[in-house]
Amino acid sequence: MSKSKVVQEFKQFIMRGNVIDLAVGIIIGGAFSKIVTSVVSDVIMPPIGWLIGGVDFSQLKVVLPANPLAPEGTVPAAIAYGAFIQNIIDYRLGCIFIDKSYQRCWSQEKGRRSSKRAACTSCRRAIAD
Repeated sequence: MSKSKVVQEFKQFIMRGNVIDLAVGIIIGGAFSKIVTSVVSDVIMPPIGWLIGGVDFSQLKVVLPANPLAPEGTVPAAIAYGAFIQNIIDYRLGCIFIDKSYQRCWSQEKGRRSSKRAACTSCRRAIAD
């Protein structure tokens, strides 16, 4: 198989609508995840921490006892459950946003499809106008 044939097939694959839609979705999703993370860590969590009594969730952790075999000056291991709580909230907000966006897009697409199609009088299947 020649190099130009491989390149040509790759271009055909890339130019399919689904692949481009997927690439755009991934890029938008990556950018949106940064926004959700910022909203959670900079807007939502500080007031919650203030209401609880001045708690900074990003600093919540359980420090494990020092390992006697570890060399001097080693930082003890810690379980950062505060960061875990923030990540759970990030995930939930992202899921809610994606779900609502999907429902909105799907309902709009459904409306467009139903307005463009008529039902067959004998079998009730949708047919193109």
